[in-house]
Amino acid sequence: MANSELVPQPARYAVFVDAGYLYAASGALLLDVGSRREYRVAAEKLIRSLTAHAAERIRGELLRIYWFDAAPRRQPTVDQRVIANLPLVKLRLGNLNAQGQQKGVDAQLRADLEALARHRAITDAVLLAGDEDMLPAVEAAQRYGVRVHLWGVEPTHGSNQAEWLVWESDTVEVLSADFLRPYFSKAGVLSVPATEQPQVAVRTSTVPSPSQVFAGRAPTPVPMAPKPSPATIRPATPPPSEGKLGPERHQMLEIGEHVAQKWLFERGRDNIRDLLPGPILPPVIDKELLIEAEKELGRSLRPYQEARTWLRDGFWERVYREFGIGVGRSD
Repeated sequence: MANSELVPQPARYAVFVDAGYLYAASGALLLDVGSRREYRVAAEKLIRSLTAHAAERIRGELLRIYWFDAAPRRQPTVDQRVIANLPLVKLRLGNLNAQGQQKGVDAQLRADLEALARHRAITDAVLLAGDEDMLPAVEAAQRYGVRVHLWGVEPTHGSNQAEWLVWESDTVEVLSADFLRPYFSKAGVLSVPATEQPQVAVRTSTVPSPSQVFAGRAPTPVPMAPKPSPATIRPATPPPSEGKLGPERHQMLEIGEHVAQKWLFERGRDNIRDLLPGPILPPVIDKELLIEAEKELGRSLRPYQEARTWLRDGFWERVYREFGIGVGRSD
């Protein structure tokens, strides 16, 4: 019986990911880009791969993955909302200021890691980070007997992790470009082949259109409006939004992506597939998209034609990404 006391207990571990470091280092390594808007990340698949890799390295039970990121005013983006819905993943958001700097992320990581160590909730911690500001979190966990396994991204040259952070960690591993490459891709230009462009015509078929499916109405022919004569054409009047400050482009793109993600969750991929190839939405769906966006924004978008265009761009980018069409919006 005395010997049984020497049998090591199975490990229980958590994975802590500094998404800012992971994305920036991977973007530089794989695509030679610096801004997140220049590339896309298959975050769900990446997280599954990191989980499997940790299971191979640490034989034991995964408590959960902590995903540390930042967003303006701590309002999650579409991709961050998807991550937050994943099982055994805890999203932690800091603030992203106007200069693109993360604020509050390091403090949250240290608090979580130290709390788990203090309460003996874990025996090991995998830390995917590179900033020296993470050093206090490592030291705090080690004081409670937790082993810290530091992971990094293969650097383009030299090192992309603080020297002291590497020295203080119990083990160190570098994730190779080959490991990360399947999950990162450059943002493409939104385009649809000319042969797939929808044609404007009278719909007389008895097969319901996507708008009729979503609106729950029976198909009815849509008459073409008579072409106005030159004499009846009036000069264009300035739009109501002229001289007024409308929503920002990046905000409308993110709202469009969020609405698309919400519809994918609620209505399923099969129904959303009926909208392809786009990029023109059926009127009923376009109106619903506008209403959903106005709810999120808290203001009317009807005076702002350009903002509505950005909204549709964001919507289609998320739909195309969901079905692997491999195109994105242009910046």
